[in-house]
Amino acid sequence: MILPDFKDFPTYGRIIGLDWGARRTGVAITDESCSFVFVREPIVSKNSDDLQGRLVSLIKDERVAGIVIGLPLRTDGTESDTTKNVRDFANSLAEKTDIPICFLDETLSSAEAQESMGRVRVRDIKQKLDSEAARVILENAIAIIKRQ
Repeated sequence: MILPDFKDFPTYGRIIGLDWGARRTGVAITDESCSFVFVREPIVSKNSDDLQGRLVSLIKDERVAGIVIGLPLRTDGTESDTTKNVRDFANSLAEKTDIPICFLDETLSSAEAQESMGRVRVRDIKQKLDSEAARVILENAIAIIKRQ
């Protein structure tokens, strides 16, 4: 189920953060108390069905209580074609699991993630940036959840 905001989102239990990509999706996950966020290897997928299948398995294995997906909006707040792709992906994922899903504006999350990575090789940026962006998205979501 896709929630309109974090008001009814779980406040305890593992939460997974996703930075969706057509080929590579960044993944981060919290501990049970939502105190710590751990970066996971990004999921490199052939197509949306492959990605969703792998995510559903991960969600079950990790006993995930909630899903936060970064929503790529333009800097003026309007939606793009990629925004539609992310919403379509989330709607399809919601049909495969009963875990609550919330979106969070991911504007500048990749820039913040790259900045937090410091000086690294270009190859490492490509391999790690998506999951670092998922970490930023998830940390921002946790801050919102804890304020409510």
